[in-house]
Amino acid sequence: MGLRRLVKQQLNIWSVLSLIFIVIILIPNFIIGVQLFTEPNENWQHIKEYLLKDYIRNTLVIIFFTAIAATAIGTSLAWLVAMYDFPLKNFLKWALILPLAIPPYIAAYTYHGIVNYTGVIQSTLRNSFGITVDQSYFTIMNIQGAVFIFTVCLFPYVYTITKSFFQNQSSSMIENARLLGGSPLTIFFRVALPISKASLVGSVTLVILEVLNDYGVVTYFGIQTFSTAIFRTWYGMKDLDSALKLAGSLMLLVIIVLVLEKVLRGRQRYSYSTTKVRPISPKKLTGIKAWLVCAYTFGIFSIAFIIPFLQLVSWAFMTYEKVLNSDFLTLAYNSIYVAAIASIIIVIMALVISNFTRLNQGFISKMVSRVTTLGYSIPGAAIAIAFIMIFLWLDTTNKNLLASIGYEPTVIWRTTLAMLISAYIIRFLAIGYNSIETGFEKVGNSYTEASRMLGMSTVATFFKVDLPLIKGAVFSGFILVFIDILKELPLTLFLQPFNFSTLATQAFKYANDERVQEASLASLFIILLSAIFIFFFHKLADKESS
Repeated sequence: MGLRRLVKQQLNIWSVLSLIFIVIILIPNFIIGVQLFTEPNENWQHIKEYLLKDYIRNTLVIIFFTAIAATAIGTSLAWLVAMYDFPLKNFLKWALILPLAIPPYIAAYTYHGIVNYTGVIQSTLRNSFGITVDQSYFTIMNIQGAVFIFTVCLFPYVYTITKSFFQNQSSSMIENARLLGGSPLTIFFRVALPISKASLVGSVTLVILEVLNDYGVVTYFGIQTFSTAIFRTWYGMKDLDSALKLAGSLMLLVIIVLVLEKVLRGRQRYSYSTTKVRPISPKKLTGIKAWLVCAYTFGIFSIAFIIPFLQLVSWAFMTYEKVLNSDFLTLAYNSIYVAAIASIIIVIMALVISNFTRLNQGFISKMVSRVTTLGYSIPGAAIAIAFIMIFLWLDTTNKNLLASIGYEPTVIWRTTLAMLISAYIIRFLAIGYNSIETGFEKVGNSYTEASRMLGMSTVATFFKVDLPLIKGAVFSGFILVFIDILKELPLTLFLQPFNFSTLATQAFKYANDERVQEASLASLFIILLSAIFIFFFHKLADKESS
């Protein structure tokens, strides 16, 4: 009877829906994992013997040096903004997040346009100063260039997470280190970095996962990585089996990264030894030090955002009469439409799963939470290949079923938006879930328990009590998911239906056709819309933390 009562308590609408959502998340991962153990074909043997080493080497080199560079820049900026007051700080502390609005593939073709032979730098040197430079010094279409692009676009992950950690630390640790004669550099390396180890490792892992997900930069620069190999194997060879094996190999690399993250985090925990916690008060810099810090932070912001943004604006003025037409408006509508639909579905699913995990503490809820965040760690190319296989099976099943009862199949699922939106949901559910879970953690369970004691059901309590309390977290989750989907390239290129394009895919196609000027308007639309959403997210986060 006790077991039956327990099962009855657990089987409610939240648990049933959460179970359905978790099964949906696991299906593509299961397909990719199983494919690694199937019989290889000749194409895979060729890839394994001659090409796989290059894919692994190039991928590892890019993620290693990007991680180092993003860590150095992001951590130094976080420390300076959290610890000191200097000119333009109030602007730069949120402006340094804006490089996230520029997708790496847009930054790649923009910077290539800036530094190549006909770009503004070399043209100015030739026309104004009569200087002709060695082209080898201005070539960024290589691994070093890819590392540069990824670093300037992704360091805000490290900056935002680490800055938040520094700002919330007790000032007593820093003051004690200063009283003991520690210099700023000593305090940074011997106090700040060790206690921020967990947040630093977590943020760098996000950077690495974003690099592994990229397709646009490495394709435009002609670098052979797993993402380009998956795309070429499917579209070039029409070999789904080998593409799935490459996707599985990429998933193994992701698993290694996640395991290393756990190892590097270790079991160290830092907590306050007193309830009297006084956050760090920034120290006011004056004179040359203040202006040097301002120059460094503003210089990074200029390289990561202002320079590519101004170049895109210049190109847009040159080409807007040719590009700004009804087709462009259709692309804008498509981008906003699919991003909004997928974001709404993700937020709804995240609300259901988050409510289940907080109402049911235990092993099952922990597993559900971990599975929910699994999708974001899987690169888009791998998810796309899995969904191609799933929807091919659905089409075959649909055709055979209708044929058995004498009907012609009227719906081909892989040519609809269902496949693309489903892949978006798997890829970005973790973002919405993390935001909403954080919102639930902040409000706690006391209001929910009080409502239940007054006789309200869990559903009624959710809509009348819980949802109004976490509306800020819900809106934040929607913003973050919407931005990521708006910028997403690999999934959209793989899975978009016929005669359906977004601003992201159109900008990439223009750039690949060496029509970078025409790509500028679509790129600017993505950047400006993302920047506006990032600004509102920053203001919302500040409001909730105050």
